[in-house]
Amino acid sequence: IQLATENEQRLSELPAQAGSFKETHIVEFIFLLAEKWHLDQPVRYQAVELLERFMIKQVEQICKSSRDDVRSHEQEGSSWSSLKEQICDTFVLRLVSCIQLASKLSLHYNIVNSDRALQFLQSLKCSYTKQELLESELAVLKTLHFQINVSTPLAYVELLLEVLGHNGCLLPVKPLHQMCVQLLDFSYLTRDPIYSTLLEMAIENSTPSQLQVAKFLAVKEDSMLLAVGIISTSVFILEPGYWAQVVEHLSSVTGITPQSISEFSYAVLKHIVGSPTP
Repeated sequence: IQLATENEQRLSELPAQAGSFKETHIVEFIFLLAEKWHLDQPVRYQAVELLERFMIKQVEQICKSSRDDVRSHEQEGSSWSSLKEQICDTFVLRLVSCIQLASKLSLHYNIVNSDRALQFLQSLKCSYTKQELLESELAVLKTLHFQINVSTPLAYVELLLEVLGHNGCLLPVKPLHQMCVQLLDFSYLTRDPIYSTLLEMAIENSTPSQLQVAKFLAVKEDSMLLAVGIISTSVFILEPGYWAQVVEHLSSVTGITPQSISEFSYAVLKHIVGSPTP
């Protein structure tokens, strides 16, 4: 109930730019860096969500400041160029700071300290000091008003798996959890194609209007829908005989219709089948 309430609250306050910083290359960068530093699974998702929330807030703040400073159309053009330059120049630093903060939120022993972070940044030819690194972490914290410990889609997945077990769904827990994590990774890395397929199915049209895309944003950011879709798809792959039962359970627990869960699974499976073999 708490997670569902949190999810609904977040969806009701979605900024129009939600999802702008979850592009595949950004998510892949975070996942690879988390793997390089041997961080546990929740950290990568927490870092993606932290970076997304921070960057949107930062862009909003810089744009507001920039508009306040503009005195002419000529200045506006140069101001926008300066804004983009400011964001780009610090982006990798902010990304590393978000991973650091996410690692500190985790119960895992492996925390990304300043020395490790600086070593990595220096390998990219970025010359930052420890002081600048600490100031970057503080900038993220202040921008987000120190509210950084939010539930990730993995938390939704794991809680729903526990509920399924409590309700008598006798499924192989360990392989199912592993499959869910793999599919959650896949959904983060293939986010736009998966949700484009879902939108096309919803409107029965391959060319959605801007208004339809804007209205669909809440679907793309719905952590509960993502969680039930991931579990449903995992069960379909591992234990197809239990799939219909699990979909019914998930629907009764979350209120998401069996059709919506099935459509999400279809969209994920379509892109798994269509993905190139590694």
